[in-house]
Amino acid sequence: MHSPLSFRSLARGPASPRLFLLALAALVASCERTESPVAPSRGALEFSSSSGPSAKGTIAFHSDRDGDGEIYVMNADGSGVTQLTFNPFNDFAPAWSPVAKQIAFTTDRDGNDEIYVMNADGTGVTRLTNNAFLEFSPAWCGTQIAFVSNRDGDDEIYVMNADGTRATRLTNNINSDEHPSWSPTCKQIAFYREHIFTSVIYVMNADGTGATQVTASPGTQSRDKDPAWSPTGNQIAFESNRDGDFEIYVMNADGTGVTQLTNNSFDDFEPAWSPDGKLIAFVSNRDGNSDIYVMNADGTGVTRLTNNAGHNFLPAWTRRKA
Repeated sequence: MHSPLSFRSLARGPASPRLFLLALAALVASCERTESPVAPSRGALEFSSSSGPSAKGTIAFHSDRDGDGEIYVMNADGSGVTQLTFNPFNDFAPAWSPVAKQIAFTTDRDGNDEIYVMNADGTGVTRLTNNAFLEFSPAWCGTQIAFVSNRDGDDEIYVMNADGTRATRLTNNINSDEHPSWSPTCKQIAFYREHIFTSVIYVMNADGTGATQVTASPGTQSRDKDPAWSPTGNQIAFESNRDGDFEIYVMNADGTGVTQLTNNSFDDFEPAWSPDGKLIAFVSNRDGNSDIYVMNADGTGVTRLTNNAGHNFLPAWTRRKA
């Protein structure tokens, strides 16, 4: 299988995306943890770029440009990149609060993947989950955060209050359920389910009922992953390797009208909509490194936003119009 160079999807197979991240953490630890690095001043500008389409909002993302995984933010045109977290562990999978004042994220700083929250400037870090299991991939809508946990034996979708209380299991099956994405109304959640040779996208009600498969059936040996619900609620962007490598697609929320947006010999993955629904950010290795790009919602006008020696993943665009 042709595979994206991604810390969370190096194999793009049924194995959990955490495995490479944990291996990376171990490698970094063996080389660098004899002494904690000195953090630069919070809010220091990492680099500036004037490229990119005119767009509003802020993009949070994960990057290992400083030697380990940290959370950064940048303007929607790629300018004003600012590092928010500073530690020798891996901070990843940022998710904005509805009014863009806080960011939920995953970190292994306490020994295993857990969900934390911080202010949008990186201050006020607070732990939301605390147990011996793995909790990751937060998605925020209204007063609730959906996330993935293996606390009951395999990866399932859960939801909790934004303060970490009242965690409730939404899915319950022998397969791994990953990457929850809320509809704009917070009434539905899209996610993907791993099978042995394939993965498919489902949509369920916010209480876990009514799960409906909206992409190809198991057995097609294609992998549909990382659904991202549009701000209008009418469409879902996702990645798929159905044409041989991973590309960005979009479909109606019921699974009809599938349209391919990117088409090249490299891997494009992890789509994220702009607040107005006119643009889609995504990750691509088309220039030899995993970087964040943006394009119009019809696939035109592709522009590179990050350009550095590190790997940049998991863009998360503020969901409110700015």
